[in-house]
This record gives sequence, structure tokens and C-alpha cells, in this order.
Amino acid sequence: MKKQLLVYGSGRHTVPFLKYMAAATGKEKPNLCFIPTASGEDQNYIDSFYEVCSHINVTPHVLTVWINSYDQKESFDEIISKMDAIVVGGGNTLNMLAIWKAQGIDVALKKAYDNGVVMGGGSAGSLCWFNAGTTDSRPKELSIVEGMRFIDKSHCPHYNSEKSRRPLYHNNIITGKLTDGYACDDRSAIHFINGEVNCSISLDSENHSYFVYLDNKNNIVEELIPGTIVS
Repeated sequence: MKKQLLVYGSGRHTVPFLKYMAAATGKEKPNLCFIPTASGEDQNYIDSFYEVCSHINVTPHVLTVWINSYDQKESFDEIISKMDAIVVGGGNTLNMLAIWKAQGIDVALKKAYDNGVVMGGGSAGSLCWFNAGTTDSRPKELSIVEGMRFIDKSHCPHYNSEKSRRPLYHNNIITGKLTDGYACDDRSAIHFINGEVNCSISLDSENHSYFVYLDNKNNIVEELIPGTIVS
């Protein structure tokens, strides 16, 4: 079973990225589910998801975690297993992962991923799939948060849009706080298949994705991942 993941730098919904995810499922009209846990299920964010989906051939769904047993008779695992693609939104990564673990959503997502459901997202929705990365989920300063390790590399979203992200990511790799990994500018994405880079896609020529690692002289290397512009 092919395991697929599409990660991008910004948590904002865009037609090209969601259209790409939908096509990756191989389904004519796939079930595409948005999980907005990290934003506290912000209604404007949910509305923007439905707006973007109105421009592509998908059946949109939203998985909410603020529920009760009287009203919801399907488990999170049952809901997730019916989807063809799942996109995770931006927000507070730490809180999102804590809720998912308490609810067993992390386990359900891994099961679905192993069964061929296309996963993806941006910002918190990209960071969560990797072993670790920096997050603004805690007070005062960016700190390290551990992810679900679908891909056992580190990750940095917002690579070109937040001034502190790039140097902090480099420093954390140099000091061994993070492993080597993948960075995405806000409007760039990486498509992984079976844990390996398939390609990079971007919304314009100014945004890119990179593999970031240390060379044998302990210098940071940013290896550009070749990509194409999608619209």
C-alpha cells in the first residue's frame, strides 16, 4: 500500500495544494477531511476550507474533537478510516498532539496512513508528521516539540516568512537538538511517497523546499529540492 504525505509551510488553505492532495488519492471525487484541532476549531478557518473545496472535485468533511457521546456515535477511527485524504490545519501543535493522544486520533491517523489515506497539511499540520521541530506553542519563545514520526526526520515550516525560524532550525541541527530534516517556505510543499521525497511543488518561483543537514565539516547545507509550480 502506497503511503503518501504532502506538507507545506503555511497552514493557509489553497486550491492548488488541496487539488494536488485530491489527485494523489487516485479517486474521482475523494472524501477530503479537514482536522482543525490546532486552531481550536476556528470557524473562519473551517469556512475557508469549505470555500477552497468548492473549487475542486472533492466531498469535504471536518473532524471535530469537541464532541459528546450522546451526539456522536462514530469513533474517530471509524470516521478517519472512511476518508481518502486528510489535511491538518495550523495553530498550536503541542495542544493538538496532546488532544490527539488522549483521544487515540494519533493511532487512527497512523493506521489510515499505512492503509493508503493521503495525509498532509501546513504549519502545525506539517510539523506533526515528523520526529520533531520548533514550535510557537509554548509561551515566550520558539521551542522544540516532538511529532508522530511518520517520517523520522525533523521539519521546519514558515522557513521564509518568520525571521527566527531559519537560524534557529540551523542551530538546533548543529547542536544536535534536531536531526537533519526538511524545510518548507510558506508557499512550497513536499510530496513524500513511502517516506521518501517524490517531488516539491510551489505556488510561485519565490518559494522552495529544502533538505537541511550537516556536512562532514559540521557546516549546514540547504539542498534545494527540485520542484514545479502548480496553480
